This record gives sequence, structure tokens and C-alpha cells, in this order.
Amino acid sequence: MLEVLTSLKDRLADAQARIADLRERLEIAAKERRIREIEALTSDANFWNDPVRAQALMREMATLKASVDAHEQLLQRASDAAVMIELADESGDETAARDAEHEVRVLEAALERAERALMFSGKYDHADAILTIQPGAGGVDAQDWAEMLYRMYLRWAERHGFKTSEIDYTPAEVAGIKNVTLQISGDCAYGYLRSERGVHRLVRLSPFNAGNTRETSFARVDVYPDIQDNDIHIEIHPNDLEIDTYRSQGAGGQNVQKNESAVRIKHIPTGIVVTCQDQRSQMQNRERAMHILKVRLQELEERRREAELRQLRGEHVDAEFGNQIRNYVLHPYRLVKDTRTGYETSQIEEVLDGDLDAFMEAYLKSRITS
Repeated sequence: MLEVLTSLKDRLADAQARIADLRERLEIAAKERRIREIEALTSDANFWNDPVRAQALMREMATLKASVDAHEQLLQRASDAAVMIELADESGDETAARDAEHEVRVLEAALERAERALMFSGKYDHADAILTIQPGAGGVDAQDWAEMLYRMYLRWAERHGFKTSEIDYTPAEVAGIKNVTLQISGDCAYGYLRSERGVHRLVRLSPFNAGNTRETSFARVDVYPDIQDNDIHIEIHPNDLEIDTYRSQGAGGQNVQKNESAVRIKHIPTGIVVTCQDQRSQMQNRERAMHILKVRLQELEERRREAELRQLRGEHVDAEFGNQIRNYVLHPYRLVKDTRTGYETSQIEEVLDGDLDAFMEAYLKSRITS
């Protein structure tokens, strides 16, 4: 009984610390001040003279109150749990202890939901994702590493019941791939996978040289939200494009395309190149490639704006391109470590088999903003 109550007190203390952290991240104090400001405005006799402004302020206040009320409910649950633990401690009653344990479980579940909602509060977090992988330095080893990452993300999507569709796949001559573009469809696919953007580094004994020496390989992963065209506000001038067609890659035999249905589009001002070969006709591949190009340009523009805002606020801005986000070491020891969060595991086979959620959640929790 004493051991059970001690455990419950520890769990409650942890929950209370998480609630306090949520209060800071949600900026509850600032929201409460803004609610009071709007309430003061509504008391003005002329408030409804401008109905458009008034309705916008009322909607803002409703949103703010929903956030504050949800936080207050967490505080109330924590208070209730504390009272129940105290009663169980004083009475020594096992039924009271079970009731207290149930209340702590309910509180922890509510906290998980609140933290998850905050993790996926970005504009496009619930969208499908477009993921690209390209080998970097490391020759054949890097090309093989890129294919290993491709399999890893396919297995991750499979674990979540997400649908995958290969948009473009270019195999390398000896082993691995030159590049791949994959669509992953499912709730919060982009919200999860945005944590994977960056350079992934592999250290292992190379299977591609006679000496079987230790080699370091790199591959670049990029992730974009697959948003609808009507949500994209990018103007592309035809003169800024180079468009080529070629035969789609196939496995041979009947799969080899006899006509040039695959499309490659280069956006000259940015150097962005998009290829698509999964559709049956050249026109369909061109439309799909143009859509992906728009998505990438929209993402580029939004990231540029975010960087400018961070600079204006005096915040440090990372040069994200080229950042090494994760190390996968197979030799001389076995370890996967994320350089951004410090999260690590020695279960490298499980990670390469798609067990990525702990890495993703560690990153997303570290990046939570209101």
C-alpha cells in the first residue's frame, strides 16, 4: 500500500510539472490578458457598430477561452487526484487507493492528448507528406544508405497503416538509389515526418569494398506537406522552367516504357528539380510534377518568412540545409542518436525497421510552440 501511494505521488508530481510546462508553452497568462482586453472592448456601446471586426474578436476570444478552459480542466484533475491520494494515505483504504490510481491514470491520459494536440498544431501538420531521399557523400555506400532509409520510412508508414505511393524512383548503377520521391498518406503524416528533414549519417563496415573497411555515408531527407493547389499562393513563370521528358524506369520486360512519359521539371531561379514517372501519361506526370514543384516552392517561401521573423525577434536561426540530424552507428558500437534532442537507442535494427516514433516525438515535443 505504501509503495503504491509513493508511486502515485511521484506520477502526480510528474503530471503537475508537465502541466506547468504546458502553461508556459501555451502562453496561458498572455491568453488570459487578451481575453480581459476583448471583454473590455465588448462592454463599449459602439462595439457592434463594426460587425465584421466584432465577430472576428468574438471568434478570437472563443478560441482563447477554449485553450484556457482546457488547461484549467487539467489543473482541476490534478487537484482532484492530489485530494484522493491524500485521503487514501490517511485512511489506509485500498479501495480509496484504487480510486486515486484511476484518477491519476485519467489525468495522464488527458495530458497525453493535450501534448499530442500541441505537437500537431502546425498549419499543415494533418496533411499527407511528400518525402524525398537523395544520397550524399559516400559513393555506392551512400546510395545503398539512401535505399535503406527508403525502406525504413516504408516500414514506418506500414506500422501506422499509412498509404504509400512512389512518385519517382531512380536506381543507382551498382546498388541503392540515386533518388526517390514518395507520397505518404495518413492523418498527421506530415506532422510526424517533418521531424525527419535533414542529413542522416551512417557509420558501418562497408559491404562494397574488398577490405570491408569502416565507411561514413550521408543521405539527405526532405519532407513537404502535400497541400491542395488552392492553398498554394506561388506564381510560376513559364520562362523560369526547364521541362524534359524521358522513359519511365521499370523492372524490365513488359514494365519498360516505350514512350517518354516521365517528366523532369527544373525551376531555374531556385535550382529545384522535380521528377515524376508514376502516372500513365506524360500529361498526368507533368501535372503531378508541377504540383510538387509548387508545394516545394511554397514550403521554401514559408520557411524563409519564418527565418526572417525569428531574426526580427532576435532568435538564433539554424542553417537547416546540410544539418546532420541523426547518426546511425553500426561499427565499432551500435547506436542511433539524434543530434537535436539527444535521444538515443542501441536498438538499431528496430529503428531501421521503422521504429521511429520515439525519435519523432522527442523532436516534436522539443519544438512545441503555441
